[in-house]
Amino acid sequence: MARLETQPVILAGEGWDDYGLVDSGHGRKLERYGDYRFVRPEPQAMWTPRLENWDAHGEFVPGSDEDGGGRWQFDRPVPREGWPLAWNEVRFTAQCTPFRHLGFFPDMAPVWDWMREMLAGMSDANTLNLFGYTGVGTMALSAHGPVTHVDASKKSVGQARENAALAGLEDRPVRWLIDDAAKFAAREVRRGKRYDGIILDPPKFGRGPTGETWRLEENLPGLLADCRQLLDADSKFLFLTVYAVRMSSLALAGLMEELFRELPGTIEHGDLSVREDVLRQGQDEREGRLLPTAIFARWRNNG
Repeated sequence: MARLETQPVILAGEGWDDYGLVDSGHGRKLERYGDYRFVRPEPQAMWTPRLENWDAHGEFVPGSDEDGGGRWQFDRPVPREGWPLAWNEVRFTAQCTPFRHLGFFPDMAPVWDWMREMLAGMSDANTLNLFGYTGVGTMALSAHGPVTHVDASKKSVGQARENAALAGLEDRPVRWLIDDAAKFAAREVRRGKRYDGIILDPPKFGRGPTGETWRLEENLPGLLADCRQLLDADSKFLFLTVYAVRMSSLALAGLMEELFRELPGTIEHGDLSVREDVLRQGQDEREGRLLPTAIFARWRNNG
């Protein structure tokens, strides 16, 4: 029976050569993406910035409504078609999107590391990436075997395939599917399929390729139940991230405990976060603060 760990876990992402959280505060964050710096909204950065001057190439200014929207304002030229970045052997294109993102989620880096640890020594692991976006996680998983990448956005799947080509990984065994994640998972259950690992990063609200409506609170339990049916006692993990801040990680873990009770292993929950770059000013050196970005719950097989 899967055991629920009630104490929350903090997964902290550290900056690397092509990405870093430079500073944060007053509801905003300053990040470096290769040679470019950007300011984006971050409601959870409630403290005071450490740097007096945020020298950035551009800033995303949110709309006035609560549901999102907004636009980029640029102070210096930025390649509109994007520019290449890398995480380990994975290369991909960063780009200022209309949705305030830059084509990948850097706070997922510790998740990619963790999944690789869970699949260590395997070269034929069969994994599933639901809501796969631009494919950075898919390419990380593909080092251990075939991956099924599912996203409802034709544009995102196209970008994922371009990222794989940019990384020289287009020959890895990946199925790139434009499909509704929930419907695909349900069909896989009916087909009797199984996976060694599943990662899912559902949005708060979305639409499938033929107009299907996704609402997180309504549709997540059914999707997670189907994902459970795609795993067995020999599977290695499931990792679920949620960016809807009104939901608790303990609630996600409680749902997972109910559905995964027949499997061995451990269920954990907590926060994803990114650590600020170490601040160096003269003789003053302070460790970077942790900025929470999302909540997660995960099942891992201890065997």
